[in-house]
Amino acid sequence: MTTVLFVVFGGSALASALLAVTRKNPVASAIWLVGMFFGLAGVYVVLEAYFVAAVQVLVYAGAIMVLFLFVIMLLDLRSKQLDLEASPRMPILGVCAAVLFVVVSGMALMDAHDAGIFPDAAERATLVLDGSPEAIGADLFGRWLLAFEVTSLLLLGGILGAVILTKRRLT
Repeated sequence: MTTVLFVVFGGSALASALLAVTRKNPVASAIWLVGMFFGLAGVYVVLEAYFVAAVQVLVYAGAIMVLFLFVIMLLDLRSKQLDLEASPRMPILGVCAAVLFVVVSGMALMDAHDAGIFPDAAERATLVLDGSPEAIGADLFGRWLLAFEVTSLLLLGGILGAVILTKRRLT
């Protein structure tokens, strides 16, 4: 039963994420992103990480989405205006950025695997996943420090992108 629930929640999270990046309306994208956050929280519940699931709903589906919606409202993006400002080079730049992201991510994962960051099968068998804040903090700033820092850089990039878009529009 847990495998079925895992597939259902994972599939809904994946479908919501794909719909979030393919919508032209930014508000619709944000709503699909909320659906992805809830699907991911369901995956955490199936994995018995209840604390992480609660934090996922409270922090991401709550606070982060409110922040995203405020940014969308402040930017006042209109699809006609976006079409006028769109450059024919944008799809090419988007594909190049995606390929670069995949290559850099693959290199980082290979380096992390070579450094022994990922647990092997014997270590995974002895892992105790209790979901307590103490265990999460120890893992987050121990084994998963690289992923934590990469996530913080991605959030910083999103914030800088929003500021640059807003500045360009105001001047």
